[in-house]
Amino acid sequence: MSKIQTIAVLGDGGWGTTLAIHLVKRHYRVKLWGPFPEYLQEIRKTRQNTKFLPGIEIPPELELTEKLDSALQDAQLIVLAIPSQYLRGILRQLKRFDLSRKMILSAVKGIDSVNLLRISELIDQELGRVKLAVLSGPTIAREVALGISTSAVIAAKDRGLARQLQSVFHSETFRIYTNSDVVGVELGGSLKNIIAIACGVCDGLGFGTNTKAAILTRGLNEMARLGAAFGAKPQTFAGLSGLGDLVTTCFSPQSRNRFVGEELGKGKTIAQITSKMHTVAEGVPTVKAVYRLGRRHQVPMPITTEIFKIIYKGKNPKTAVGDLMRRKVKAE
Repeated sequence: MSKIQTIAVLGDGGWGTTLAIHLVKRHYRVKLWGPFPEYLQEIRKTRQNTKFLPGIEIPPELELTEKLDSALQDAQLIVLAIPSQYLRGILRQLKRFDLSRKMILSAVKGIDSVNLLRISELIDQELGRVKLAVLSGPTIAREVALGISTSAVIAAKDRGLARQLQSVFHSETFRIYTNSDVVGVELGGSLKNIIAIACGVCDGLGFGTNTKAAILTRGLNEMARLGAAFGAKPQTFAGLSGLGDLVTTCFSPQSRNRFVGEELGKGKTIAQITSKMHTVAEGVPTVKAVYRLGRRHQVPMPITTEIFKIIYKGKNPKTAVGDLMRRKVKAE
């Protein structure tokens, strides 16, 4: 594989901007692509992403562009940091470029809501066989941007690719592990957002730590159960992309998905909540896809089912939690 010198980061949200800044500090030439020229011009002037990553200075070495051809020119690595519901459209734009010598790293957490595909499956469907890896883990963007010690995992079927990308991203404050279980790493990073919404509902209802711990623990079991149906390794869900990401997302005040759940618990509708958010809570579209996946593969997903009903069927959150507690008793 070719040596990585130039990197294109597609997606100027908080996570994409954070990764771009991190890579610049690692002394790579980095181009950050965003879809809105006017907003990129604002970032150029202020050297801050005020909408998605306020208060974090953007190094002058980081190039900003709204043109895909400019972003991809000379790039050996493409980092995808785009909300899952918009990814298919961007991938279709990438088809017109020669990607045969480029590596792709997906930093996207979610499930394709159209065909119920994991993100790597969606990439394969749209781009064909490319050199592909995924990045996941407990990574609150602001904490990474501030240099607070963080660990994450890069997964790829090609272990050599995973190790090469590990060397690109690993630093004293951003510790990177490798994994070959792409299915488990992707599912962990996606499903934890649903459980975080459930934990947020508990916060909004004013329930205590006992309730939240039960939701988190049984939620982890639910994640692993669906993972097993797709051939994921059980131990992956005890790792950074499973338990690690789950704990962070369920408890962090900065978690968008926990916030959505909290507002739902306080009685607001999903339309009222999302209309005031600048950022995307991936768990909202993901829960619909995962609900359908669970039914298709006959995997019991009680927490996912209740969150789906709260968001898309208008079920009362307190009733939903009560229905979870009244389920038939069984062994752990």
